[in-house]
Amino acid sequence: MQYGISTLSIIPLRAAASEQSEMVSQLLFGETYQITEWQEKWVRIIMAYDEYEGWISRVQVSLLNYEDYLTMQTSTPVLTVQPFTIANKQTDNSILYLPAGSTLPFYENGSSWIENEVFGVNDVGQKEVDLIATAKSYLNTPYLWGGRTHFGVDCSGFTQMVFKQHGIQIKRDASQQAEQGNVVDFLPAAQAGDLAFFDNDEGRIVHVGIMLNHEQIIHASGRVKIDHIDGQGIYSDELKKHTHKLRIIKRYR
Repeated sequence: MQYGISTLSIIPLRAAASEQSEMVSQLLFGETYQITEWQEKWVRIIMAYDEYEGWISRVQVSLLNYEDYLTMQTSTPVLTVQPFTIANKQTDNSILYLPAGSTLPFYENGSSWIENEVFGVNDVGQKEVDLIATAKSYLNTPYLWGGRTHFGVDCSGFTQMVFKQHGIQIKRDASQQAEQGNVVDFLPAAQAGDLAFFDNDEGRIVHVGIMLNHEQIIHASGRVKIDHIDGQGIYSDELKKHTHKLRIIKRYR
């Protein structure tokens, strides 16, 4: 088994080994993965954080030795907390712009180490604000299928990244996240930070958002926005109709 780490701000994770294939997720700086297959131009991986599988471009692969990989899996991660953070790559004095929730391996005294490369970063640490404030920092972020950053996010990427910045690890897709946590029996019992899940006509969970209280929800639909929620589901003030059918509410803290 071989292992890798993202040394770029964002690496697209694709459903198939093709530039034309849909982006199903993204690797952020410092996130690690296992390599399961090599092709001429593509590499199949399993992300360590959420066990999500897909393909990344071979030219974007950076290998990581097993000892460092194992250390990163067993230690508390140091994360960036602003919508973007500047990292100075010291070998060539170039700059990377890291999205919120990026991981800083072996961080100490303003420096992060990846193999023999040193990155100078100052804006780190756990969020000092609450989870809802973090969620609201994504307001007006455009919807992007597979996105996980303030510059483009999908519904479950939004919930995953908000939770990640507060030390709560959940899976990547809405249907996977719905299998975690504890059920909240009734909408009036919902609390800020609970996740609400919504299904389609076939009963498949296709959407998720973060409850602000038992009457409002913040979610990514077109953009990250705040809508009303009732027993039927999400009601869009813009469209003057219900847009998502409520299935279940879960609590993770």
